[in-house]
Parts: sequence; structure tokens; C-alpha cells
Amino acid sequence: MKIILALSTLTLLLALLTSLSARAQGTAATLVHTRTEFSFTVNAPFEQVVPLFGAHEERKWAEHWDPQFIYPSPARDRQGEVFKVEHGQHSSVWINTALDLTAGHIQYAHVLNDAMATLIDIHATRQGADKTSVNVCYERTALIPEANAHVQHMTKGDEGAGKQWGDAMNVYFAAKAKPTR
Repeated sequence: MKIILALSTLTLLLALLTSLSARAQGTAATLVHTRTEFSFTVNAPFEQVVPLFGAHEERKWAEHWDPQFIYPSPARDRQGEVFKVEHGQHSSVWINTALDLTAGHIQYAHVLNDAMATLIDIHATRQGADKTSVNVCYERTALIPEANAHVQHMTKGDEGAGKQWGDAMNVYFAAKAKPTR
């Protein structure tokens, strides 16, 4: 009798674990992950373009970009910098995971309200003395099923970001090149 009771308990436990495992895998399968890449060219030398992808320096060309630095203080661009960005009633925490100005590689990871994780990977290359090619890859992952639609919405916006970023940077450099009177 004890053996039958033990086998029944073990069978029930295995069924429960299998059910929980299937449910956990089902939840993971319903979370959206997207990847978007875009490229653009900036009409300026590599050495002038690359530093502008640091969060602090980006303020010079990106309208409405206002990161609130946590580290370092005072704000300056460096690998490992940590800052917050407000998005209406939401905020995201950002970490710079790569800032290699010589190689032209900059990377950020950020999490929006425990709902979406984003990785932004930027690579810049010289295209002659006065041109810089930039490739950007966004990877977005919903952390909860309710964020799937937001991830897809943000991904649609990422698709047009290459033109926006390129135009904004080229306007910035064109304004710098104009002689002052």
C-alpha cells in the first residue's frame, strides 16, 4: 500500500511539474522580440561624429534628448554610465555597455518599467576624410505579455530612425560649418 501511495504521489508530482514547465514555456513563447537595423551617412569626420553617440554629447544633435545622469556625476560620457530617461509617466534606466570611440562602437542596454528591455548597438566607420557611415541595431524584448504591442509599436518607429538620426546629425554639422558673423 505504501508503494502504491508513493507511486501515485510521484506520478501526481511529475504531472504537476510537467504542467508548470509547459505553462512557463508557453509564457516565454508569447513574449515578442524584435530586431531592426538601419544605416545612414553623416557628412563629417569620424572623430567628430563618434563622440556624439555618448548620451551626454547626444544632447547636441538629438532634439528632446535629456538623460538624467546617475553616474558619473557631473555627467560625462564613459563606458558604464547610468542614466534615466523619462517617457511621459514611464521611465527607463539605461547603462552604456560599450564606448569605444577609437573603434566606433557604442552600445546601450535599457529597461522600461519592467516591461521592455532594449539593446542598442552602434557601429561607425570612416567613409573618407569627411564622411562617416553609421549602422544601428535595435533589439527589443517584451518582459511581460502586456508589453508585446508596445514593443511592436516601438519597432515600427525604429524603422524610420535612420533617416531621422542622419538628418539631425547632418543639420548639426551643417550649422557648425556655417561661419559666424
